[in-house]
Amino acid sequence: MTKLDPKLLEILVCPVTKGPLEYDAKRQELISRQAGLAYPIRHGIPIMLPDEARALKEEEA
Repeated sequence: MTKLDPKLLEILVCPVTKGPLEYDAKRQELISRQAGLAYPIRHGIPIMLPDEARALKEEEA
């Protein structure tokens, strides 16, 4: 499992809301609770495209 650099997490924001992101190490995703989206991290690279994001289920949001 790849770890995300904490400094990278500090500067990344949700492209939809410009709000903060949370790192989910288990799922390898960046979570935007405001947008209700989870952006995948592939091979250590965050994919910050809304079209690539997964919609969060109600219990996840």
